[in-house]
Amino acid sequence: MSRIVGSFIAAFAVAALGGKVLIPALRRLKAGQSIKDIGPTWHMSKQGTPTMGGLIFILGITAAIVLLGWRDFAAGRFGGGFVLLFALVFGVIGFIDDYFKVKKHENTGLTAPQKFLLQLAAAVLFTVLMRSHHYLSNVLYVPFFNVSVLIPWPLYTVFAAFVMVGAVNAVNITDGIDGLATGVTMPVALFFTAAACYWSHFELGVFSAALFGGLCAFLLYNFYPAKVFMGDTGSLFLGGAVCGLAFALDMPLILIPVGVIYIAETMSDILQVGYFKLTHGKRIFRMAPLHHHLELGGWSEVKLFCVFSGITLVMCILAFWGIMDRYPV
Repeated sequence: MSRIVGSFIAAFAVAALGGKVLIPALRRLKAGQSIKDIGPTWHMSKQGTPTMGGLIFILGITAAIVLLGWRDFAAGRFGGGFVLLFALVFGVIGFIDDYFKVKKHENTGLTAPQKFLLQLAAAVLFTVLMRSHHYLSNVLYVPFFNVSVLIPWPLYTVFAAFVMVGAVNAVNITDGIDGLATGVTMPVALFFTAAACYWSHFELGVFSAALFGGLCAFLLYNFYPAKVFMGDTGSLFLGGAVCGLAFALDMPLILIPVGVIYIAETMSDILQVGYFKLTHGKRIFRMAPLHHHLELGGWSEVKLFCVFSGITLVMCILAFWGIMDRYPV
């Protein structure tokens, strides 16, 4: 447990100090966020706030894994390292996207097909890697019911790729107001820390504790009013970290309860677009995704942060209860 606590402290300290250096550097580089014209009008005041701030917690998490994870690597336990690598790949995709947005001074970076293909390739390679090192099986565990379903590997690979790409982009959609994706992901990181320690997968516990520590530090800069945005660099990294942990612990379906806010945000976007096209201009929500609908209904960014993070915390507690009987302890 000392390494788990140490991982949290190391990630928090490095990220907290790193923010003091990186935020001024991003300002000097003029790495300001371009705000979409179709968003809430009051968000235009955020124009120019530094983006790519996800580098802050990525730096803290990576430092913690290097400092606290070497014992696992030496013993041949690479789970935490693989999840970090997977998340970093998505972070790089996000960084490229952010770079083009900053360079062109508009809110468009990589095209949707480009991002999808890069993410799909990363998901498939991660699935193969985790399978080859026996972290992943083709037996799909169903939480709460404590049953498992055998799935042929080709079908499981397709399923895994779909879930990974979907989960990563769901986190990206949630990152729409100050601190929201950060606050929602913090209870998820705590859940995976508790699950990893409960089943003695301490190499994964080191990573998830670092994830929690890095996000706690980032919230110092990202809470309303945000001094920096995580950008796609951060949100895609977070998506990779969350679904990477779910698959590394061989329970991808747990993403449904712990990621309920990610799912609600994504479904609101899908429903809005689909209904708009079917009805030739009518809308279900005032604006999608869900957090913008509630904003236009009078919810403040702080209230959204508290309610969405609170819902996630409750769902994570329920999810932990739903997996406790999976293995004898």
